[in-house]
Amino acid sequence: MVSLGCSKNLVDSERMLKKLRVHGYELVTEFGDSDVAVVNTCGFIQAAKEEAIETILEIAALKKEGTVKKLILTGCLTERYREEAAKEFPEADAVIGIGDNKDIVDILDRVLHGERVVQFSPKRDAELTGDRIITTLPFFSYLKIAEGCSNCCTYCAIPMIRGGYRSVPMEDVLAEARQLAENGVTELCVIAQDTTRYGEDLYGKPCLPELLEKLCEIDKLRWIRVLYCYPERITDELIDTIAEQDKIVKYIDMPIQHCNDEILHRMGRPSTKAALQALIAKIRARIPGIVLRTTLMTGFPGETEEQFTELAEFVKEMRFERMGCFAYSQEEGTKAAEMPDQVEEEERLHRADILMEHQAQISADYNAAQLGTEKTAVVEGFDRWAECYFGRTEADAPDIDGKVFFTSAEQLQIGDYVQIRITDTLDYDMLGEVIA
Repeated sequence: MVSLGCSKNLVDSERMLKKLRVHGYELVTEFGDSDVAVVNTCGFIQAAKEEAIETILEIAALKKEGTVKKLILTGCLTERYREEAAKEFPEADAVIGIGDNKDIVDILDRVLHGERVVQFSPKRDAELTGDRIITTLPFFSYLKIAEGCSNCCTYCAIPMIRGGYRSVPMEDVLAEARQLAENGVTELCVIAQDTTRYGEDLYGKPCLPELLEKLCEIDKLRWIRVLYCYPERITDELIDTIAEQDKIVKYIDMPIQHCNDEILHRMGRPSTKAALQALIAKIRARIPGIVLRTTLMTGFPGETEEQFTELAEFVKEMRFERMGCFAYSQEEGTKAAEMPDQVEEEERLHRADILMEHQAQISADYNAAQLGTEKTAVVEGFDRWAECYFGRTEADAPDIDGKVFFTSAEQLQIGDYVQIRITDTLDYDMLGEVIA
């Protein structure tokens, strides 16, 4: 199984893996040991599509030489480009949509019997829950609480690909979380396209605070992290819940995309610069020590030099502890793709580089301020070259933020939580030593 793209896609892959193993298929980690390769593609932006196509072609070459016998394609790329994918990848023995992942066992059986399967069930058939084989480190897992998106930002293809927002019933989310905890998971990352919208479609109101409180009641969980919060839906109740619950790490991921009012309006984002500034100030005032992560976009259609300069100054002013920046990708089928004054790709990328240069200094300043402090870290492994352990603190989300490298007089195991003292910094990472 090759799972590309986001953590939400990874959860889908883990559910397919569980079905296949229960049915009797053996799961392997090397192409040379496999009969069948399943690629769960991403098709969100141009770079992701290019990665997916490159991966498919690499495996198709392995199939041609006999290393792999069958190739199955699913995920966002095939869902978005149904007919094209089936036609352009004749090497694929199955090309299916996200609504067909639940039938992966039947599809694989048919493929092994010589049938070429091309089918696309309704998006709403995509599973909202189900048993999984955890492919992350054993102490950590993602918890997907919703599928699809209904925000309809003008630059984003997700609603076209995944359909409208569908919350997972709360009892199902909690049952999955309890099962994960029983299986040794101590850290959960709560994810969805928009976690703050959770429950509106089922219960008539946003229910993320209630869900988080119930998750905190699960004994064996230690860290609960909330990602992908839509800033306009971060309520006082949610802020208070994060502040008051000890198991919820003091970390909020809220992609804001831009700060200029005109750009935000054209993006279909209901916020304003003043509202974002007020929200950030409120969060920092009510959750001491909070780590804020955001994502920004440069080169949106019509973005002027002045509007970009405003965004750059905003980054310097807000001093986000964590930040990512992406150049706008002109995606067919979206409203933004048809807007006039498209910015040249080279300029989009240049502007993104400038913002990340600003953020590098902000991150360096933040890390320098941590020198001498004591923090809890979770052990992710041992670096034999550096002869030290590495892991993350509460301030670092898996796969997207930095690491902390630390020494210990005692032997540690993956998943251990230890107290460390920060002794030095390395760009986005920190160095330390175990003190308890």
